[in-house]
Parts: sequence; C-alpha cells; structure tokens
Amino acid sequence: MKPFVTTLLSWQLLSAPAFAAAGSDEQAIRDQLDNWTKTFNEGRADEVCDLFTDDVIATVRTTPNAGKGEICKRLRNALAKTDRKLAYATNIHEILVSGDLAVVRLTWTLTTEMGGKASMTTDEGMDVFQRGADGVWRIHRYLAFAADMDH
Repeated sequence: MKPFVTTLLSWQLLSAPAFAAAGSDEQAIRDQLDNWTKTFNEGRADEVCDLFTDDVIATVRTTPNAGKGEICKRLRNALAKTDRKLAYATNIHEILVSGDLAVVRLTWTLTTEMGGKASMTTDEGMDVFQRGADGVWRIHRYLAFAADMDH
C-alpha cells in the first residue's frame, strides 16, 4: 500500500468516531457503485453526478485534474451522443473502510457500441469515498490509469 494511503487510513483509525460496522459500510459503497453504473447505463444524465462530493478531484492519465463541474460536463456530453451506446461495468477488488473515508481499488470497463462494432476501454483505479453529513458515501477523489483494449 502506498505511504499516503497507509498514513491516511492509520490517522482515520485513530481519530474517527465509530459508526456503522465496516461490512455495512462496504455494502453501502458497493450499492453506490452499482446504482451509479445502472444510472449511467440507463443514460440518466441528470443523476450521474450524484456519486461525487462537491469538492471531488479526478486524476486521469492524459487529462488535467478535474473537479465536479468538469466531471459532470464530460459525463453528460458522453451520454448526449446518440451515435453510440455506452455501458460501464465495475469489478471491485478491495474496499478498505476507516471512519468516514474508504479506499476502493477497482476496474472500470467501458463498452462502446458504434456502427455495429464494440470496443472496450479498461481503467484500473482507486476511488476515495467520503461519508457525508447525510451518511451517504460519495467519491471524494479518484485516480484512473487507462489500459486500453480494443476487441
């Protein structure tokens, strides 16, 4: 584990008040990711930004860091294109919960269907979730590093 993540999680363990059991937090995070995937795949552009905190920062290889406004703009633009069908799938490898923060190591796979052909893009990444004052887990930071695969 990277020193930053280890330090972050250690600090959270020592300073965070106890909330729900880790298992229920992990399930809540899985549910958030499942709900977002369903929302995106159904093309519900008005809801795709609900997964992110207001101060989210996204770090994706080959693009500048982005905040919520830019992330939402990109997602809505992608869903507005009528010449293709987009569908995301997630593969969660690990969820580490500590207080109001959680780190999720996962793989996002985007399938793009266009003109009868499908291609897949796979991004390995880490999402840092934060539990809000409302008790809902949302992505606060995310890192994605692409490994493109065309089929």
